[in-house]
Amino acid sequence: MKIKNPFSALTRLEWLLWLISLFGVSASFLLAPQKDMLSLSASCIGVTALIFIAKGMVFGQFLTIVFSVFYGLISWHLRYYGEMITYLGMTAPMALVSMIAWLRHPYADAQEVAVNAIRPKQILLLCILTALVTFAFYFILRALHTARLPISTLSVTTSFFAASLTFLRSPYYALAYACNDLVLIVMWLLAASLDSSYFSMSICFIMFLLNDIYGYYQWRNMHKRQQKASSVAANP
Repeated sequence: MKIKNPFSALTRLEWLLWLISLFGVSASFLLAPQKDMLSLSASCIGVTALIFIAKGMVFGQFLTIVFSVFYGLISWHLRYYGEMITYLGMTAPMALVSMIAWLRHPYADAQEVAVNAIRPKQILLLCILTALVTFAFYFILRALHTARLPISTLSVTTSFFAASLTFLRSPYYALAYACNDLVLIVMWLLAASLDSSYFSMSICFIMFLLNDIYGYYQWRNMHKRQQKASSVAANP
């Protein structure tokens, strides 16, 4: 996989989506009566990471690790222990493992990863693991007196499922993360109702949702293009 300036690979549409995302989180930060620089930083890093993950670029996984650390600190402050444990104990390590897996599975000599079609057995195993993780985390989070326990548990469920699909290099990772985005939009709107400085995190995940929708579209196209190229190579 070639290593070069990752921003040089962005298309006009992707530049537009990235700039709109940055504008959205920055505007919400400026309009909030109370400013939280950590939330703004996390939001900007997060939307940037998603642009590159949508392109199947390893740089996106590196930024996901950085975002997870920032987001974990914010969640700890709000007693969203489910989010803190999920991002520091699961999302960040999974992003590291995914980064290694993506480096080991490049598509030809391009910067993008080779898209994988997951098998039914993998889906079944993933569903079983997700159910077990959800069951275990519910009681862990309850013991930690986590704020808004049901929605925090649901966030763990969707996040684990999405992170696993990302590791497996499946286009459906984006749909799973879109579901996680919807959960987190609600969660941070509830937090913003108590402290308006966290409204920027709600906007962040609205931007995440737009980027994940684009990510699914982009990965589907990547998969079709890679399959077509493989078919042509196999039948010259």
